[in-house]
Amino acid sequence: MQKPAPPALAVDPAHLSVIVASGTWQVHALADAGVIGQLDAALARLTKPTGWDLTQITAIDHIGAQWLWNVWGKTRPPGLVLTGRQDEFFQRLEQAGPLTLPEVQKPRWKQLIRLGARTQSLTGHLVDVVGLLGQLMFDLRRFALNPRRGPWKEISSNIYRTGYQALGITALVGMLIGVVLSYLSAQQLHSFGGDIYLVNILGMSIIRELGPLLAAILVAGRSGSSITAQLGVMRVNEELDAMLVMGLPHGFRLIMPKVLALAIAMPLLVIWTDAMALLGGMVAANLELGLSPRYFLHKLPDAVPLANYWIGIGKGVVFGGLIALVACHFGFRIKANTESLGAGTTSSVVTAITVVILADAVFAIVFSGVGF
Repeated sequence: MQKPAPPALAVDPAHLSVIVASGTWQVHALADAGVIGQLDAALARLTKPTGWDLTQITAIDHIGAQWLWNVWGKTRPPGLVLTGRQDEFFQRLEQAGPLTLPEVQKPRWKQLIRLGARTQSLTGHLVDVVGLLGQLMFDLRRFALNPRRGPWKEISSNIYRTGYQALGITALVGMLIGVVLSYLSAQQLHSFGGDIYLVNILGMSIIRELGPLLAAILVAGRSGSSITAQLGVMRVNEELDAMLVMGLPHGFRLIMPKVLALAIAMPLLVIWTDAMALLGGMVAANLELGLSPRYFLHKLPDAVPLANYWIGIGKGVVFGGLIALVACHFGFRIKANTESLGAGTTSSVVTAITVVILADAVFAIVFSGVGF
């Protein structure tokens, strides 16, 4: 199939001030790459025309006529020569007149309504979290007064799922972070002749800061999302309603065991992550700077005061409790549909990580003068 001639503009050789349009002036021809640019360039070279001849155009549609109409300033130019079929297009354009879009009225109070909705949502979250925390205090008191009737099986099961099953991922990420931190620090210290201070940098940064924070972020993403999804599925399957019917309180059987389990497992995971990160840093220091593992282990207790170990363990307890509370809070807000389940799990992970970082900042401020 022969391709139609592209649209073109040229000067009439008999009348140098008359512009002759030729080719196909339809939308598929005008949409080809560079066609509009070529027409604009040709039009720029043909200044002050006294007439237009459209009789050489082989085909034209409303798009082509509109392009010419815009070039003419939305009025017929003097000396216009065209066929009867082409005249019908321009008659319709004249009758249509200038196109004016309806003015879009800016919605008033829209931003204020959004701000109010967000404030109401945030207030609802805070009220629910305070209520959850209060219920947890009552359940802990009940558990302390009668520990023999406590949910020991639920606590043990949660420690296994949230703590033991997270050993692998925390060990892998902790070791890699230790290797990366050791290599980066070794390069800078070696250039200034401070190789022996690598143990101090690794020990303080990992035991006091990176170990607890890294373990908490991994647990928030892995175990926190699991807790929220578990409660959400129980909501979808109406198991939560069934527990209330049977007289089993949610707080004592679901929330308190998860909070206690993470508060117990997180300090252990922090110690585990610290050990793996220091092992990775020790291996990298041996390869990069030649520091022997014996020297590393001998220097580490002197480089890191004991208070930093307790600060890291304390962070683990607080981070674990906060992650479990946030996960349970979003889990109980999930509605009985899968869309709410996905959105609630995502919000739980993001909020838990944010809360952990905020809590870490509070630890840094409160214990700024301890452990140095």
